[in-house]
Amino acid sequence: MNPGTSRASLSDFCQRHAVAIAVVLTVVARLPALTRPVRADEAGFLLVARAWSPQTDSLFGAYWVDRPPPLIAVFGAVDAIGGVTTLRLLGAVIAGLTVLLAAAVAGTVSGPRATVWTAALVAALLSNPMIDVVAVKGELLALPCVLGSILLTLLAVRRRAWPLAFVAGVAAALAIGLKQNLATGLVFAGVLLLVGWRTGSIPGRSTAALAAAGLAGAAVPVLATIAWAEAAGVRLSTLWDTVYGFRADAARVIADGTTDAPERRAWILLAIALGTGLLLVLAGPFARLRELWRDDPPVTAATIAVVAVDVASLAAGGSFWQDYLLPLVPGAALCTALLAGRDGRTGRTMRGLVVAAIVSAVLAMAFWLVWNATGHQEFDEVRTGEAIAESAEPGDTLVVFGGRADLQRVSGLDSPYPYLWSLPMRTRDPEYADLTALLGSSEAPTWLVEWVDLDAWADAGVPELRRAIDEHYVEVGTTCNGKPIYLLRGVDRPEVTPAC
Repeated sequence: MNPGTSRASLSDFCQRHAVAIAVVLTVVARLPALTRPVRADEAGFLLVARAWSPQTDSLFGAYWVDRPPPLIAVFGAVDAIGGVTTLRLLGAVIAGLTVLLAAAVAGTVSGPRATVWTAALVAALLSNPMIDVVAVKGELLALPCVLGSILLTLLAVRRRAWPLAFVAGVAAALAIGLKQNLATGLVFAGVLLLVGWRTGSIPGRSTAALAAAGLAGAAVPVLATIAWAEAAGVRLSTLWDTVYGFRADAARVIADGTTDAPERRAWILLAIALGTGLLLVLAGPFARLRELWRDDPPVTAATIAVVAVDVASLAAGGSFWQDYLLPLVPGAALCTALLAGRDGRTGRTMRGLVVAAIVSAVLAMAFWLVWNATGHQEFDEVRTGEAIAESAEPGDTLVVFGGRADLQRVSGLDSPYPYLWSLPMRTRDPEYADLTALLGSSEAPTWLVEWVDLDAWADAGVPELRRAIDEHYVEVGTTCNGKPIYLLRGVDRPEVTPAC
């Protein structure tokens, strides 16, 4: 066979099957996660789901978390099927589906050429360890709902089909049920219809019918959640305060506390957004706004709105964890769809950014694989939890000050303290009065881990908490990060020695 013919055949195959290749590579990129221990948020959601027992004034019962019930329901199903392995496999499938839907959106917006480049961009972002290729949380699980809603909205407008708008509304609201600030699908639909009507590309009657159908669809998951809460005996005020009211209180706690850690994470997040190419892709439509508006005002306006709202939502959260970049992926897909298929400098620039994103993902993945394969990745929380599990006996309980749900889950021990994360603890038990009272009660945990310093966030309540620990506990070991592990006085257990 002629080598030139062989290369041409391979090139032709890749072009014809580029989207499928991107999907497969994205799935494969997340398979190494099967070898990695459970992450903190994953562990926390699994623990909340396993102990879920709704009450009048408690949405989830034994443990408290500021997440919508549909997300915990997903984790409950995953836990029942196979735990962390099932969760990671689900994450790989979700990532692949996200690439496929992003390609479909691009094809609807700009045609076949944009489809390939958009699929490549989304595959690169979801395969880049600088963002996250391990943990599976609401940010990732919601992406197919967001992109599915955007795709259905575009098709509904094109075909003037209210049933499609209805399903688009359902998908958009389902995304909110997985991560409560992901209103991306609703924002896209609202702006698309409004600008389409104002520019005359969508008749007023069609706009009203599609908007009404979309809102009706969005109401379905909301009403279903409310109906569940009523049936479970949960007050609607409890549902609201848990999912949304808490965020305002938490924002005040973050603002009042030390800003060193959030600022450091914000700079790291900015560096990751640049290093992965995400930030420059999102900036693309702003640099070519007149050109895009001339060609397609509704989609351009909707894309700009999505990017602006999602970036603002990330900034308002105040925590700046690296996987908070995942909700920006649908906006990045829309930006690529609008620009990558164009001729001239505009298209070349966006295609160059996609290539840079692919290179970034390849290099980051290679480094991450070598780093993990050579044993440099530390799992202090997991090793500490395993050591406690070896020393514990049936019926023992554990509280981790500072909230490390991965340590908690690996230990196999329940917690009599409802807060598995630090922010809920700091917000709902700000001076540690509940924890201090617990340590001196008949429900006191058998084990107590001081994962972070007691005064890491504030001094209020720390002296009382320290006295309670000194009175009721003795130190029996240290964690892998050098912090004390305590055992309830009068209880005999082997010393804890983690294999760090």
